[in-house]
Amino acid sequence: MAIFDIEAWPINLTTITVSLLTLAFVLRYTSGKKLHPSEPTVVQPWVPLIGHLLGMATQGGRYIKRLGLSYSDEPILTLPVPGSRIYVVTEPSLAASVQRNTKALSMSPLLPEITKRVLGLDEKTCRVIGQNLDPEPGEPRGFFADIHDWVYSSFGPGEYVNTLSCEAAQELCYQLLQEIKASNDAGHVSKPVDLLAWIRHMVTVGTGKFLFGPNNPISEEPDLEHDFWAFDHGLGGLLIGILPSLTAPKAYKGRERLTAGFRKYLEAGHLDSASLIVKGRARIEKEYGMDIDMTARSALSFLFAGIVNATTTTFWVVLRIFADQQLLNQVRQEIRQALKLSSQRSGPDSLSIGVVKETCKTLFAVYRESLRVGSENFSVRLIKEDTMLADRYFLKKGAVVQISGGAIHARSTIWGQDVDEFNPGRFLKEKGKSDGFHPAAFRGFGGGKTLCPGRDFATNEILLFAAMIIHAVEIVAPDGGTVAVPEKDDRIMPVHILEPVTNPKVIIKPRVDDAEILSQLKAVM
Repeated sequence: MAIFDIEAWPINLTTITVSLLTLAFVLRYTSGKKLHPSEPTVVQPWVPLIGHLLGMATQGGRYIKRLGLSYSDEPILTLPVPGSRIYVVTEPSLAASVQRNTKALSMSPLLPEITKRVLGLDEKTCRVIGQNLDPEPGEPRGFFADIHDWVYSSFGPGEYVNTLSCEAAQELCYQLLQEIKASNDAGHVSKPVDLLAWIRHMVTVGTGKFLFGPNNPISEEPDLEHDFWAFDHGLGGLLIGILPSLTAPKAYKGRERLTAGFRKYLEAGHLDSASLIVKGRARIEKEYGMDIDMTARSALSFLFAGIVNATTTTFWVVLRIFADQQLLNQVRQEIRQALKLSSQRSGPDSLSIGVVKETCKTLFAVYRESLRVGSENFSVRLIKEDTMLADRYFLKKGAVVQISGGAIHARSTIWGQDVDEFNPGRFLKEKGKSDGFHPAAFRGFGGGKTLCPGRDFATNEILLFAAMIIHAVEIVAPDGGTVAVPEKDDRIMPVHILEPVTNPKVIIKPRVDDAEILSQLKAVM
């Protein structure tokens, strides 16, 4: 008898096909069943079990956002995945309920594995940082709790955050003047440049200096700037955590080069010239027994936090304003008024952060609208015990719940029928006369316990830096016309504010008199 019976092939193929279709139907049916009568509406994937994971892998944040908008009447959805559930919250009041339930819903248990994969931490460090993640009152505190308290207290309202904001603004002002001078000296004023790369360079170099001092790794080895952005753009591959040197080689190499740079920085004693907040983090890490390599990797994470969102948000704010002549005229008028008031209150050649926030209402509205349009972040929590969310929705222990910033920011019931348009006017309404946005509807900085601790500092830094750029230069398209605004790249997982699909090329020309003003400028509170 032949090993392969050709005549039996049609029967075998038919049997296999029917069996696979039956299995697919069974899997789809069983995955669509609720685990509890009060579990949120289950959204069945087209591909049984793994369909939602495939959707997120191939479409990024857009997949979750579109699911949320497709079920606009449902404030929370259940996505079945192999062995577990993902609950997606798409409505602000329910997001607030998630944020309040810090005992049963917590991001802390997820942090050790995330930081291990992204930063390449060793097992010993992971065991240390994984202890006492959510201590109850009176219980021993752990590493993340101590770091959390240090960063939040440092960035809270007070003299230190004011001082750091001024130092950041002063350094970014210096970087801007250096760029203007370099362009003039090299005769590059009329040559197109990549606007995002232009801003990215200034923020990367400037942040390294005001956080880690003049001998920071990027100042010592300028090529590390490229390694930093390779690391950033490959975070998704690092998070997967499977052979990162092969699956995310650029990010892996960039991370390791940066780690080596920070190791040299620490060994040379340059930490003495770092900012207070950086010194405090290193002190806590030493108390928990971290060696110099692990401290170097942690320093990279803090540099990342200081650079990425500040860079991309500044880019969108500046681009949006130069893309609209009427908006540009209004913002420049506000900046001139801020300069005048700052000089009256704080002396000549000064620009007050407080005055800018008080006077530049349109600039601040553009900033907030840029975050609404560009921030599609997920606030993720592990469900530590079976939970009835808002006394209505059952959430299974061991699953995760994520608040979809993208879906909430795109809800017309919250933001109006022009939700898909860039409209800073929605943030210019008089207080008390707005449409009553729920406090949890604006997700630019997350929310609850995971609310970004550096939000006030970042706002100060971005508003002043954007104001300086707008005041000091003209930005036009290569043909001399108004710059165009590209679409955002929402096909990636939204680790931070989204970058554009294509980086716009522009001509940057100094406004001679106004650039000269910046050369004397002092940033003050």
